[in-house]
Amino acid sequence: MVLRKDFIDIQDFSSDELFHLILLIEVTKEATKSRALPELLHKASLAMIFEEPSTRTRVSFEVAMTNLGGHALYLRPGEIHLGARETIADTARVLSRMVDGIEARLLHHKDILELAKYSSVPVINGLTDLQHPTQVLSDVFTMYEHSGMIRGLNLTFVGDSTNVANSLMAISTKMGINYTQATPRKYQPLPELLKQAEENARESGSRLLITEEVEEAVKDADFIYTDLWWWVGQEHEAEERLKAFMPRYQVNERLLSLAPKHVKVMHCLPASRGMEITDEVMDGPRSIVFDQAENRLHTEEALLIAFIYPRLAKPRYEGGNRYLDRIENVLARFSY
Repeated sequence: MVLRKDFIDIQDFSSDELFHLILLIEVTKEATKSRALPELLHKASLAMIFEEPSTRTRVSFEVAMTNLGGHALYLRPGEIHLGARETIADTARVLSRMVDGIEARLLHHKDILELAKYSSVPVINGLTDLQHPTQVLSDVFTMYEHSGMIRGLNLTFVGDSTNVANSLMAISTKMGINYTQATPRKYQPLPELLKQAEENARESGSRLLITEEVEEAVKDADFIYTDLWWWVGQEHEAEERLKAFMPRYQVNERLLSLAPKHVKVMHCLPASRGMEITDEVMDGPRSIVFDQAENRLHTEEALLIAFIYPRLAKPRYEGGNRYLDRIENVLARFSY
């Protein structure tokens, strides 16, 4: 398997590559919990570009770099000239001379594609308006942790076709997870993304269903997932969206009563409590929301190892510990 330089879009990766990244997350989590994660990125630097604030993305990448012995730089608008007084291409070229990797959380997907095009170091997508691949890789790992399986799981997403939903649909159909999305017709996935997912599903043998019938959508669900009903730049649509989604598409106890008893509830956070999800559900026994949040850290550790560590001038950790061989055994499945 030839691993791409950048982690931008789930669609860029095979199911086998994604599965091995999940195995790497499993190792990094165990190693971190044991305080034995090798400092594979000792003296390496990560530039973190944020066009909008974040809790989980910023903290997870910054702590991951620290855990791996490296350093993260938080760069926000006003501190750099990204696309303003300096082209995105020039910013990419400059950063590539100074850091070993770039994480970018940008408002427009086209901008991260341009950043990656002109960067000579790996670029990791921390979120754009179209995709959130780091989040959904963590989500599949979380489902794997709770169920012991991936292929054949039934995942139902309830709500708007957010960037998270777009990436969830892609990774599910790539990895053999049966994906259902319940949403009003106006808020269903973009045709081009749906077409990709349909092709993925044919290859993996998974089922894909987009429906307005939320009650039917949850009846066989192993996991029910929801997200915000509007995102940055959609605030002016809030009243219209609230009418479209409330109360039918709210994840509440009534909706859970229609699902199997073993169902688990997921949310990528931040949550608008009392809107797309109730307090009773989010804080209830079937919620694994905060497991998801924690697993972002271990996902970022795995991604930084997979995309940066093998490309360093001296890609061998000399300290030695019981997790090193396990990490390198997974990395050996990729070629660079």
